[in-house]
Amino acid sequence: MANLEIDFCGIKSPNPFWLASAPPANSAYQVQKAFSEGWGGAVWKTIGAPVLNVSNRYGTIDYKGSKIIGLNNVELISDRPIELNLREIAETKRNFPNNAVIVSVMVESKKEAWQEVVKRVEETGADGFELNFGCPHGMSERGMGAAMGQVPDYTCMVTEWVMEVATKPVIVKLTPNVTDIVQPARAAVRGRASALSLINTVNSIMGVDLDSFEIKPNVGGKGGHGGYAGQAVKPIALHLLSAVASDLEVQKARLPISGMGGVETWRDAVEFMLLGATSVQVCTAVMHWGFRIVDDMIEGMSNWMDDKGFLTVYDFIGKSLPRISNFGDFDLGFQTTARINPDKCIHCNLCYIACNDAAHQCIDMKSLQLNGETMTALQPVVREEDCVGCALCSRVCPVDDCISMVEIDTGRPHITWNELSKSRPDVVSDWDKMEQYRKEANIHIH
Repeated sequence: MANLEIDFCGIKSPNPFWLASAPPANSAYQVQKAFSEGWGGAVWKTIGAPVLNVSNRYGTIDYKGSKIIGLNNVELISDRPIELNLREIAETKRNFPNNAVIVSVMVESKKEAWQEVVKRVEETGADGFELNFGCPHGMSERGMGAAMGQVPDYTCMVTEWVMEVATKPVIVKLTPNVTDIVQPARAAVRGRASALSLINTVNSIMGVDLDSFEIKPNVGGKGGHGGYAGQAVKPIALHLLSAVASDLEVQKARLPISGMGGVETWRDAVEFMLLGATSVQVCTAVMHWGFRIVDDMIEGMSNWMDDKGFLTVYDFIGKSLPRISNFGDFDLGFQTTARINPDKCIHCNLCYIACNDAAHQCIDMKSLQLNGETMTALQPVVREEDCVGCALCSRVCPVDDCISMVEIDTGRPHITWNELSKSRPDVVSDWDKMEQYRKEANIHIH
């Protein structure tokens, strides 16, 4: 049987599935219920200075019958008294000593304020801290949250303040609302952080009501930017996770990473872990489906690990990172072509339309023949000699495995752009010469 236990910078958890610092981790009732359902850990909803939340707080993107593909919120940190939160944190850790209880904290940019809140949290017996340097709305306007995380020097400075007094592991939560997330990650390393977590929500405006002209979500007729989360941000989260996990300074410091941003299923969790996450945090999916989704996550990951022969999660954490590469190292000689299975084709012709209007015009419509007779139905057929292997047709096809992208041997030289620029700098600096090289080597270069 697969072993899902993790040790995250000294914080032990029965599995890698944690509640993110958000509404589902707002109280002892919720966190303890989550632990009873099977969640391995929770990051308590951020505590700090008193705030007043607003309503409405949430806006969503719903798509073709699917609810909450993306969720935008303008909710602030916990609006419950800090004393109540601290009592409930202590109670929760006493009742569930084997689960990970991490407390998210955020206060004003003063050394004494950060050190005081850390000392108070440590008295609860919690396992560690998560420094919220990512909240993109409300708190950032007060010089907190993303306002700190967007300035590497501030990230380093506050982390150092906390590390002076903390005796428990300190996780720095990074904002995606930066040009290069590696820079604040390195700043956290310089500040001697114990671990990293990412991503916090993405700055966004959810939409505009076309009848009332009001911003979504509508707060008394007004609206503004908020934090975007849910399935729609997963590709962004995976990219930023891989950028941080691949960074040599982060690797040298051996900082574990807690990944989040669109995790809804065990498959999502595995993807995050393959790209370097040791634990995964979940928010929006719980807000949509409730705590019991963890059952499928645990079962699905366990079965997948058994199928792959992985005994522990450490057997596959980061396994896909070596496959992350720069564009300049892609093989220009690698070629695929689209193959359409006529037995599975339903003649919707979406592949033809997509290829003809938006790609390379290499799919023809040909008449079907049956028993030597020409039928009125038309069958899409790929002209393989003109197919560049962009794969758009296979992406729009509604039938699984109807269109396959098949590797073909063209006899072209297997060379990367970087290798080409070194061996033939005259080619890559002159379009006419590059076109001539392409023709001679029969390589598609666009």
